[in-house]
Amino acid sequence: MPVEVANESETAVDEAALAGICRYVLDAMEVSPLAELSVLCVDTDYMATLHERWMGEKGPTDVLAFPMDDLDTKRPDDPEPGPALLGDVVLCPTVAIRQARAAGHSMDDELLMLATHGVLHLLGYDHMEPDEEKEMFGLQGKLLEGWRSVPREPVTGEPVEPGDR
Repeated sequence: MPVEVANESETAVDEAALAGICRYVLDAMEVSPLAELSVLCVDTDYMATLHERWMGEKGPTDVLAFPMDDLDTKRPDDPEPGPALLGDVVLCPTVAIRQARAAGHSMDDELLMLATHGVLHLLGYDHMEPDEEKEMFGLQGKLLEGWRSVPREPVTGEPVEPGDR
């Protein structure tokens, strides 16, 4: 499952962990392994520009999700689905730092949560209504718990098998 992470912010981020959590979420949600996802980390000025342009709101936000294709991109005469560009998740590490401090955890943990949140938005989840919010945030929590329950390789973010240690 191709996940590209690009850090265009001035803040160092764990790109391997971001790619890993996104792959984990897509796999757990049974998204086609051919689906492609892009994660972009940006500075507050660029995020504020995107936030105002696409959401009509001033100032930077923590995460935006931009869906691209529907997941089913197969041709009518092809029995197998083709690759699909799921979309882009845009993160703002500077906003994540502020939120992480307020919540009492690390920026890395905040970015993992925000990446999970963004992927769920790309998959059609929302939190505008109370029942939608309960479903989305419940699923988000379960996915993060599942991700954290497996020991991870520090460099690649890939799961470590018990015999590999």
